[in-house]
Amino acid sequence: MNDLSSKGYFGIGIDHPTTAHNMGTLWRSAAILGASFIFTIDKQYKEQSTDVLQSWKYIPLYNYKDFDHFYGSMPRDCFLVGVEMLEKSTPIVAYEHPERCIYLLGAENNGLSAPALKRCHHYVQLPGNQSLNVASAGSIVMYDRLSKGHVGHHQV
Repeated sequence: MNDLSSKGYFGIGIDHPTTAHNMGTLWRSAAILGASFIFTIDKQYKEQSTDVLQSWKYIPLYNYKDFDHFYGSMPRDCFLVGVEMLEKSTPIVAYEHPERCIYLLGAENNGLSAPALKRCHHYVQLPGNQSLNVASAGSIVMYDRLSKGHVGHHQV
């Protein structure tokens, strides 16, 4: 019998990642911090040595050809949360994570794509005014979610 008392899930992914190395690191963090899935938009993942846990055994990776393909595949009643330094972004320390959401990270060199920026339901930003490595930024967002009491899918 399933215990549905801790409802909710989250996924995390990168919009146009520049290096496969970051995906391996993010995938490992996602498996440890309770993500239900991970994804890329516009980039096929190639196996990396940074995924020492073999995270593919724990959570799936999806690849979408473009933002519209990704957006059309989102689960029902799920919020898209853009992680981006914008004036309208909520600082992460004050952010209340949705029960069901997908966190979307942009590549370090140019952030989220224009279509992604237009369609996110929420925006959250990390402290400081400098861009972080995308895998590090994703790990911070997932840890913040976990520290505020949102139990993930599972932890490795």
